[in-house]
Amino acid sequence: MQQQGELIPPDRLRRARIASLRLRIHLLHRRKQAVVAALLAEDEARARRRNRTCWVKPWLQRRVLQGQYDNLMQELMRESHGDFRNYLRLDAEMFREILDRISPRINKKFYCRPPLSPGLKLAVTLRFLATGNSYNSLSYSFRIAVNTISLFVPEVCAAIVEEYREEQFATPSTPDQWKVVAENFASRWNFPHCCGALDGKHVAMRKPPQGGSHYYNYKGFHSIVIMALVDANYKFLWANVGAEGSTSDAAIFQLSTLRQGLQEGTIGLPPPDDLPDDDRETPYYIIGDDAFPLREWLMKPFSMRNLAHNQRIFNYRLSRARRVVENAFGILASRFRVLLTTMNVLPRNAECITKACLVMHNIMRDRFPALQNEELGQDVEGMVVPGSWRDAGVLRDCHQEGATGERASRKGRMLRQYLMHYVNNEAGSVPWQEEAIRLV
Repeated sequence: MQQQGELIPPDRLRRARIASLRLRIHLLHRRKQAVVAALLAEDEARARRRNRTCWVKPWLQRRVLQGQYDNLMQELMRESHGDFRNYLRLDAEMFREILDRISPRINKKFYCRPPLSPGLKLAVTLRFLATGNSYNSLSYSFRIAVNTISLFVPEVCAAIVEEYREEQFATPSTPDQWKVVAENFASRWNFPHCCGALDGKHVAMRKPPQGGSHYYNYKGFHSIVIMALVDANYKFLWANVGAEGSTSDAAIFQLSTLRQGLQEGTIGLPPPDDLPDDDRETPYYIIGDDAFPLREWLMKPFSMRNLAHNQRIFNYRLSRARRVVENAFGILASRFRVLLTTMNVLPRNAECITKACLVMHNIMRDRFPALQNEELGQDVEGMVVPGSWRDAGVLRDCHQEGATGERASRKGRMLRQYLMHYVNNEAGSVPWQEEAIRLV
């Protein structure tokens, strides 16, 4: 071993210098080889670009002659309005209105080649929402390149949301607006002071790159979550879209603006007043299932264990009103079947597509409220007959029963107890409720 201060022999020092020089020469040679290889690859790529015979494949260039937009859709628009509605899930008049309103948002400037028309983009997007067909399938049908479709579908969805958001998706913000919602629940579903039904559903998608387990839910697939508040006419009043699939209903609601508004009293609910044929001031509230916390402003059913008779009556009455949110999700997915597929898109695009479906649903419920009523659950003397949408596939729940970790508040328990007595006495009961719980 070399001792400190000992001189290194000249021949050994020379050999070390020669070895170091050889290593430097070898590294320089390797670097030169890498540079030469990169230059050759660039030359080959440039040569391939020079040898490109066309910018667009010939079969794509025959879009006007044989594509569905310029042929099949025009025939359906002229000859069969019902088939056109089935093809895009909306009427020709509605298609033209949406096209007129969003065209300025999706129209591209003309540079080297003419861009795709806004009508073609809208038709492809609506067909995608209606069927959930893959971009490859739509590419062959409409004769548009797959990469082009993947670019403009989210853009068209975002344009629909931005154009119709304030008109069709405005959450009530004043006591008078909320009272209209509550009156509809009281008249249609016999549950007074209810200002909406709350629930959450999964929308399946492919595992995002480097997504880990964030979007992997307890049902065994990757998804984003829709949490929505629905009125008595199956329209969405408020929605939170895009939460990771691994998150529960209670956690999503805990962080939502809706909960903050309800808890702080800034959402504009009416002040407490008397129930029908009653003389006690009662707060207004929303309703949900057992995944949500019991509060004075959120009612949920009693636990299913050891129910007394009057508790069973209350649970049935509340569940009958809460079914509107299930029906709303049912007709949403029945019309826009992309929500029943596993979308092969990034989470941000899945969120944009889902929001467009919600807005389009509200547009159709507002313009054509009876169009899908035959698919809804029917109310026959208090008995709810399940709708046909349940046979065609449904969006999946995003919670396990009893998944909330929050304790019920004292005011919430007191209000639920009072409502239980109300629906069981002469003032709030209905003739069919006794028979209904015997058949449940």
